[in-house]
Amino acid sequence: MSTDLDRTRPVWRQIVAVIEQRIADGTYPVDARVPSVVELSAEFGVAASTAQKVLAHLKAEGRVRTEVGLGTFVSHPED
Repeated sequence: MSTDLDRTRPVWRQIVAVIEQRIADGTYPVDARVPSVVELSAEFGVAASTAQKVLAHLKAEGRVRTEVGLGTFVSHPED
C-alpha cells in the first residue's frame, strides 16, 4: 500500500479524498484515466468492493465518468 490510511475512519472515504486531491493537483487532469478497481485495490490494499464504492461515489459526484470498454476518466468541471 503506497498511501497510508487512517483505519479509524471509513477507508473508502479516505480513498475518495486521495483521488479528489490528485484531480485537484493535476496528477489526474481532465480526461485522464483514473485507476481501475483492480489498480485501486492493489494501491490501497482494499477489497474490490471498496474500490468499486470509491469509483461509484466519484461518478455520482460528477468527478469522473465511465466509458464502456475504455475505463473511468476525469470529468470536465462543467460536466
